[in-house]
Amino acid sequence: MKVEICTLFPGFFSGPLESSILGRASTAKLLDVRLHNIRDYTHDKHQKVDDRPFGGGPGMVMKPEPVFECVESLNLEPGTPVILTSPRAPLFTQQTAVDLSAYSRLVFLCGHYEGMDERIQEHLATHVYSIGSYVLTGGEPATLVMLDAIVRLIPGVVGKMDSVEQDSFMEGLLDCPHYTRPAEFRGWKVPDILMSGDHSRIESWRQQQKLLETKRWRPDLLAQHQMSPAEQALLEER
Repeated sequence: MKVEICTLFPGFFSGPLESSILGRASTAKLLDVRLHNIRDYTHDKHQKVDDRPFGGGPGMVMKPEPVFECVESLNLEPGTPVILTSPRAPLFTQQTAVDLSAYSRLVFLCGHYEGMDERIQEHLATHVYSIGSYVLTGGEPATLVMLDAIVRLIPGVVGKMDSVEQDSFMEGLLDCPHYTRPAEFRGWKVPDILMSGDHSRIESWRQQQKLLETKRWRPDLLAQHQMSPAEQALLEER
């Protein structure tokens, strides 16, 4: 996957892109991230990328000209997603990550200040997402979160794909609890069933725990989940 990130702060990404899953994906040539400084597409000696908002008010707004020029310089193929991060957009979800992971090329636009000129969203961005109901200092952290969620779904990036398929949200539910050695730590024991060797019962227990965890922490997700009769029985069995 080739990823183009249009930003005022390319240095923000230098550490994360070289670390963990993103770093390994780049080393394996499964990911090619290119950073583009929006200031390079200005035409004045001060490289001005923002201006006061029409109608008055606090803060500054990013100008459309350098952002459009930056994206247009990429010579994108038709249908390439151009993703804008915005706190007033629909929520980025696991399903969004799954959908975007199918593309071979993505573009991210990182806003700053009071945001970007609305014409960027209306006429340049093809997708607009928020990562939560809060405001960040810029679009860079949100871009990094989305990129990480997308890239780990590319075949070959994560060693065992079945571990990705069992992640939280892949079924619309949270993941179940996980344990490892030692079997007892400070008096807290691993559930006996996980050491029973009965894989059928273990799978049933894990599915039950997914339902219970979702009911406890994210009842909104459980309300949207189309529960099978078997899952309903597991939930009632508790």
